[in-house]
Amino acid sequence: MGDAVTAIRIDRLRHVYPDGHVALDGIDLEVAAGERVAVLGPNGAGKTTLMLHLNGVLTATTGSIQISGIPLDRKSLHDIRRRVGLVFQDPDDQLFMPTVAQDVAFGPANFGLRGEELAARVANALAVVSLTDDAERSPTHLSAGQRRRAALATVLACQPDILVLDEPSANLDPVARRELAETLAGLDATMLIVTHDLPYAAQLCDRAVVMDGGVIVADGPITDILSDSELLAAHRLELPWGFSVRGR
Repeated sequence: MGDAVTAIRIDRLRHVYPDGHVALDGIDLEVAAGERVAVLGPNGAGKTTLMLHLNGVLTATTGSIQISGIPLDRKSLHDIRRRVGLVFQDPDDQLFMPTVAQDVAFGPANFGLRGEELAARVANALAVVSLTDDAERSPTHLSAGQRRRAALATVLACQPDILVLDEPSANLDPVARRELAETLAGLDATMLIVTHDLPYAAQLCDRAVVMDGGVIVADGPITDILSDSELLAAHRLELPWGFSVRGR
């Protein structure tokens, strides 16, 4: 059985790309079940590389990952991919079927669901992201915010324990940002949110991890991290003018 307390355990994770670039250089990280953790850092810090290791899209050069106490390896990969849902920055990476409902059905069908159970998963996921009335529309006809929520629904339909989101607020207008934040805030899953959007991170997460150069350089309560102007400046992170961390 898996560890009911620790959702993610990463030990000495290292990843070297074929060109020799060291993207991750000894990452140690634990995330408790139910935690929401913002993963912050400049471009090239290794954030997306870390994200892609969590359900086996990338394989570690050295080190190990456990998801709910289950070691991530070739034998457990199918189970891990059910437990860890990745929501990519570009919805086009997840929306490719003729209708929204077909996109949302694709994942759970791939895991073996059929018939009424599959239909119920699709209906529930669409309801969670407030897209029930758009089930039969083409994803290409949705707004940017709707497309982002549809991409989220494709992952929610698989009922993952852990959600990993890459820049969820990118390129969204203020209303779409708020709608997505409200949806995410209502979910029970453990979350890692990879983002440059510090106010969005503060809105959704209580803990932040700062990465730079393939290592974790800070880990703590998000209010403490975002209040440390020297830390932010050293790692090319910046709060918008007038934003109050304590008054979030």
